[in-house]
Amino acid sequence: MLRIAFASTDRMRVNQHFGAAEGFAIYEVTPDKATLVGVGEFAEEAMDGNEDKLAAKVDFLAGCAAVYVMAIGASAIKKLVAKGIQPIRVGEVDAVDDLLVEISKAMTEGGVAWIDRAVAAQARAGAEDRFAAMEDEGWEG
Repeated sequence: MLRIAFASTDRMRVNQHFGAAEGFAIYEVTPDKATLVGVGEFAEEAMDGNEDKLAAKVDFLAGCAAVYVMAIGASAIKKLVAKGIQPIRVGEVDAVDDLLVEISKAMTEGGVAWIDRAVAAQARAGAEDRFAAMEDEGWEG
């Protein structure tokens, strides 16, 4: 399962610049389905170079593997990547449903680098959690 965010005013299409985004829709995506699990709304902001407005948005996206946006500045990219969130620019207003289908398909078939990395990272984290739980239970190999 991957958590994916979309910068969107209507939860139907990616139509926002990251820094000025008024809303994000967060989905949990598996190879079989996508479920809306969160919506964040932010006050309308001017694209004025004010870096302070980025922190709340980056914090809201914690735990997401990626965020789809129409545009994004270099400082926002750096902040997201530092938190392990892959920013993805779309060239036009893309439908969220179409992107969710593409992500689900790529989770099964592979071949999309950021999705392959995110799935592998989750598998590693799951294995570490499983071994930690076994150790806590007193399991010895």
